[in-house]
Amino acid sequence: MAGPQYVAPRGGHPPQTDLLTGRAVFTEAYVFIPKGVMQDIVTSYLPFWDKTRAWIIARPLSGFTETFSQYIMEVQPGGGSVRPEPEAGAEGVLFVMEGEVTVKLDRKSHRLLKGGYAYLPPSSSWTIVNKGKAPARFHWIRKLYERVDGIDVPEPIFHNEQDIVPLSMPGTAGRWATTRFVDPEDLRHDMHVNIVTFEPGGLIPFAETHVMEHGLYVLEGKGVYRLNQDWVEVEAGDFMWLRAFCPQACYAGGPGRFRYLLYKDVNRHAKLGGFGR
Repeated sequence: MAGPQYVAPRGGHPPQTDLLTGRAVFTEAYVFIPKGVMQDIVTSYLPFWDKTRAWIIARPLSGFTETFSQYIMEVQPGGGSVRPEPEAGAEGVLFVMEGEVTVKLDRKSHRLLKGGYAYLPPSSSWTIVNKGKAPARFHWIRKLYERVDGIDVPEPIFHNEQDIVPLSMPGTAGRWATTRFVDPEDLRHDMHVNIVTFEPGGLIPFAETHVMEHGLYVLEGKGVYRLNQDWVEVEAGDFMWLRAFCPQACYAGGPGRFRYLLYKDVNRHAKLGGFGR
């Protein structure tokens, strides 16, 4: 099997000769951000990050998606942060698509290369630097951790997807598999960030309709995704942002694998007593 392939944004700016028409969609049920939208003009600079810019592709938004934010970070050689996370209660996940970063946590340094994954618990005093010779591009997913009395906070996790065997979904003969960085039965975790892989012709054979919110970034290949009432063609570098209960399904169009990075909130009761409480 070929090694993992990831498509990260490069920025730039389209010429005046390009057509205005694009594929971006914002609806009451989902947002679709194609890779062509991720230009220089939509990047942000963040406090206490050096030689860094970010594409903020999801954030809590009243009446839409409430649980998480997701950034694509681009850190130049020598860049990084000694104060990366501004909210003490936030947990984080990093996933490296290009280059390398070194994360220091609890006096230990962890070098994350392409395919590297890190889970950073809430109130962690972590730092990050790009010690490589090329820009590092990685996802940073942030969520306010939902503490539960009697359940411990998870410990840090450092992995690489190439060291984890994907688990085939039952009855799919390996056409649909999930790379899990966290045990789904570990109730300490209130979010999962997985990699979903479809071989050509593989599919989700029903319209999933569930409480979990999703961020889906296409890492490799192409497919057709059902989002609420719409069938949307997607390819590597595109991002989808789904609110709770948005019906969803997909099939992989080939000729290669169709893979995406998936966020979802899990393992917690629905909050009662008023919206947003």
